[in-house]
Amino acid sequence: MSQSYQSKTEKLLTELSNGVLTISFNRPEAMNALHPEMLTGVGALVEQASADDAVCVIVLQGEGRAFSAGVDLKVLQDIEPAYGRIGDLFDEPARQAYTAIRNARIPVIAKVHGACFTGALELALHCDFIYTTATAKFGDTHTRFGLRPTWGMSQTLSQAIGIRKARELSFTGRVVKGDEAERLGLVNNAVAGQAELDELVATRVAQIADNSRAAVAAMKDLYRLSQQGHAIEDALVKELNAEYTDILDTAERLAEFR
Repeated sequence: MSQSYQSKTEKLLTELSNGVLTISFNRPEAMNALHPEMLTGVGALVEQASADDAVCVIVLQGEGRAFSAGVDLKVLQDIEPAYGRIGDLFDEPARQAYTAIRNARIPVIAKVHGACFTGALELALHCDFIYTTATAKFGDTHTRFGLRPTWGMSQTLSQAIGIRKARELSFTGRVVKGDEAERLGLVNNAVAGQAELDELVATRVAQIADNSRAAVAAMKDLYRLSQQGHAIEDALVKELNAEYTDILDTAERLAEFR
């Protein structure tokens, strides 16, 4: 029996359907600019879903015209940034959110349309996949506002597109559209429009749901291993020796092909 997924803030919407938990940023009037309680809510919901056998995939998206324009700059006007840091008001909830996404036993998909800037991009880069439209806009604007990243941008962006391209985007603050983001490797796919995006995400979700949840969880854990900086020889040994005792459906699934 599935659990109840009720957001503690009206700035997030949730829907659980067919094993898919959809979490939607819900500030369409402000292009879903991020508030701390939105980040706290995402972290709590992802942690809950990760432990729920009824959920196999999480989709993170935005209501209205955009995924998210990034951190709400109006909130920043009430704090005193120190040496480019926006402080724990945002940093701690953001850490909770991206740690939950990275540690989740199930895939987390960022479904991006409209705009995805800075803090929103940092959050999306922690997800397992990013799917978008050709006209969606992506950018890292930290340097425009005299800020430095604290949610992982310097690490995840460089891993996604390579250090030289990452430096270029961060140093210049330039905006790229979804089709260029796909060419860079920033996103998995960029499709023509919202209808195609809905169809693509639904297809990928169905493909994941059809597979062994325990095996998918093991794959996610092993890909985390690949990001821990081990020498390849050590990483190969760690992969070989890793144990996933909750994978119990192998024989049943293999029998389908006999």
